[in-house]
Amino acid sequence: SVIFSGKELLIPNEDAIDAINKKITKDIDLIIGIGSGVINDLCKYTSHSSSLPYHIVATAPSMDGYASRGAALILGGMKVTLDARVPEAIIADTDIFKTAPDDMILAGFGDIMGKYSCLSDWQLSTLVNGEYMCRRVLSATYEEVEKVRGLAGGLLKREDAALDALMSALVAVGILMAYVGNSRPASGSEHHFSHFFEIVGIVKNENYLPHGTDVFYSAVETAKIREEILKIDSIDKFSASYDRDKYESEIRRIYGSVADEVLALQKKLGWYEKRGERLEIYKEKWGEIKQLLSRAPSTEEMLSILSSVNMSYSDFVDFYGEKKIKDAYLYSKDLKDRYTVLWLYSDLFM
Repeated sequence: SVIFSGKELLIPNEDAIDAINKKITKDIDLIIGIGSGVINDLCKYTSHSSSLPYHIVATAPSMDGYASRGAALILGGMKVTLDARVPEAIIADTDIFKTAPDDMILAGFGDIMGKYSCLSDWQLSTLVNGEYMCRRVLSATYEEVEKVRGLAGGLLKREDAALDALMSALVAVGILMAYVGNSRPASGSEHHFSHFFEIVGIVKNENYLPHGTDVFYSAVETAKIREEILKIDSIDKFSASYDRDKYESEIRRIYGSVADEVLALQKKLGWYEKRGERLEIYKEKWGEIKQLLSRAPSTEEMLSILSSVNMSYSDFVDFYGEKKIKDAYLYSKDLKDRYTVLWLYSDLFM
């Protein structure tokens, strides 16, 4: 067996993968993980790489990756999601969930509430880039979000029915991701914020919040971004030019030892050089874009959902500071190869 002590924050990186791989011999025919997000990702990846099935015994309804194909890892200092293996069994007991820390339960709730943000991003990319979108999956994901939104009181009381419904929604979203072959139904700009805080925290040895908690708070930030964009009547005045030297300097300041990897990813994508093309699309479709953005929950609505589970937005601001949060507005998108409202914001304000 492999037991991670819990004395230090477990990072799903090369060292953690190696610790598991060293225990896999020809006599092993099944991997069983006991834990939640990071444990599930590690088991998912190592079972795939070793061609072994795995089961996961969930200890908290804390994230939506239990049934998904993607393994979220940190390799070479970068947050990556690799196609892997789904578990043959997910064992989830509400009696165990009742003993989970409050922040783990709220992280699961927050991960689902963040879908308001990412589903808006998915539709935005479809409008701007012609990206494929399955309307059936979109609708089904919204249904899960609405179910969970009404669970706040029951989750605070740790009621069996609420915990069961939350876990069911988290598993359902993982399955919906599998239907479209990627994490679009579950991950967008709010997850880019969360990945930003995690990666910068690891690089600079700074604390960061649980993934779903960051996603929840960050969905407030992306709502604020949408509202800021909605104030713009015309984008005719905006330019495709940007200061490349300043951009690279900011990436190095923020990302430190993994800055080269971030810059390499964006160079490969070439999206900064296509700002002019996107601006022309924005001009052509500005009315449709604003109409789409206006359908996402407002900042006030997201703050209300936060308060329904006794979470305070000011705690988030105090934890990270306004400077780090503002850095995420412009540079969290650079960690990933996915178009979201953060690219629209950057194209207009950077």
